[in-house]
Amino acid sequence: MTSRRDFLKSSVLASSLLFVPKFLHALDSQGLRDLRDARGRRLVVVQLGGGNDGLNTVIPYENDLYYKARPTLGIRPQRGILTLDNGLGFNPAMTRLKGLYDQGHVAVFNSVGYPNPDRSHFRSMDIWQSGSASDQYLSTGWLGRYLDSNCPACQLPYNGLEVDDTLSLAMKGDLRKGLALKNPEKFHQLTQSRFLAQVSGEKPLGAVAELDYLYKTLAETASSADYLYQTSKMYKSAVAYPNTEFGRNLKTTAELINSGVGSRVFYVSLTGFDTHVRQQEQQGKLLGDLSEGLGSFVEDLQKAGNFDDTLVLVFSEFGRRVTQNASNGTDHGTANNVLLLGGGLRQKGILNAAPDLANLLDGDLRHQLDFRSLYATILHDWLQADDTAILGSRFERLRGLV
Repeated sequence: MTSRRDFLKSSVLASSLLFVPKFLHALDSQGLRDLRDARGRRLVVVQLGGGNDGLNTVIPYENDLYYKARPTLGIRPQRGILTLDNGLGFNPAMTRLKGLYDQGHVAVFNSVGYPNPDRSHFRSMDIWQSGSASDQYLSTGWLGRYLDSNCPACQLPYNGLEVDDTLSLAMKGDLRKGLALKNPEKFHQLTQSRFLAQVSGEKPLGAVAELDYLYKTLAETASSADYLYQTSKMYKSAVAYPNTEFGRNLKTTAELINSGVGSRVFYVSLTGFDTHVRQQEQQGKLLGDLSEGLGSFVEDLQKAGNFDDTLVLVFSEFGRRVTQNASNGTDHGTANNVLLLGGGLRQKGILNAAPDLANLLDGDLRHQLDFRSLYATILHDWLQADDTAILGSRFERLRGLV
């Protein structure tokens, strides 16, 4: 017999999120529960799609092996490296992130990855989004499973929001999924079309359980759309953001948070990091967009008093090869750096050793830190969830981080 989840996936009506009979609009009057607990913590995940080159993001500028591997692509101090600690520095384009680092709001992890790494964009992204091992295939994401298991209040789609047109695997659970939307007003309009107003009548007699489940899911989506639209009108940002898609998506995220939307998890993406050719110009522009966008985002949250309760995780599906290629770019690699930003960080700065360029594996960095240890720490210590149940195994948590 078809499962409810399979029925929902295969249904054209479900995928359109449009068909909501009038009799189900009574659910709207029940109100939507605020997910935030007394501590009010939330997580914002920033995905850098394409495989960002970590060695030219957090630059080991005191290591001669770095310049030997990258005679033209390596960034030298005279080009304006933003020095951090331990012989490392930010890319010159990351001035606002450097300012946040100096204020104690940034933590840097080097050589983050997993055993037996995969250099395929799609497979490696699936691994990061699902929280799986390289030989394990999961149909749910680590944040979707968090929504599944965290608490009785995690009942409705708006509990996890992705500011995008489509929902990532990371936000899909077995029982619950987040919502993908670019703009609360347009999303609300979609669920309030005149076509929907023509749908009326009671649920058909003898309707199967799968149809009940479908109607309930669609009604919850419509209710969530109305809630997000009405609540988001409470705050409109006056902070200047970069005039890019990423900047606009971060602005939308800040407006949702500062309006008091009761979502625990937010997800945004910045793409274009597959820099096989002429990397310096392309990556510099993207890192500038990342830095300026996050700088504005933090400023926005600080002005509204919401930064201390927000943790930002910045990751990419893999790093790049240590040695530059013949096209003044880099090819797919393995381990990479991960950034955490937050007003509530208990540890900040460079939190582990710089990449070991003298001990490579087939020309790639060996990972020092399993990314699932970071996930476990965030789930348990920040979101107060059962990290072992969500990740399916126990991973060593980083004590005292958040």
